[in-house]
Amino acid sequence: MADMDAARLQNLNPAALAYIGDAVYELAVRERILEQGISRADKMHKRATGYVCAYAQAAVIRTVFNELTEREQALVKRCRNYKYHSKAKNADPMTYKWATAFESLVGYLYLSGDEQRQAWLHERAFEIVETM
Repeated sequence: MADMDAARLQNLNPAALAYIGDAVYELAVRERILEQGISRADKMHKRATGYVCAYAQAAVIRTVFNELTEREQALVKRCRNYKYHSKAKNADPMTYKWATAFESLVGYLYLSGDEQRQAWLHERAFEIVETM
């Protein structure tokens, strides 16, 4: 499904972008953890939650926001301000909105087929989370 046409991609619901972005980022995190040589399930899970929790994702998007293109910034703002029908379980509402905007950006980059930009965002996210 990657390489979706630009017009359709721009009009996708932010929740749909976050839905796919969540899965894509989760897979990238799991690959990162395997690269680190961690193989026990409990340790893999604990490490993964440090990358994918709302607070970490919100910190990432806030940190890289000024490094994004104008189009990416506009997308993040649109997705952050979108009225989601789900509520955060373990984060305050604003943190949840920023985290969901991060996932939406990941989903957008994946669906656009921009592998280079997606790899950049994942690497920046890993750098930020690993220094927290």
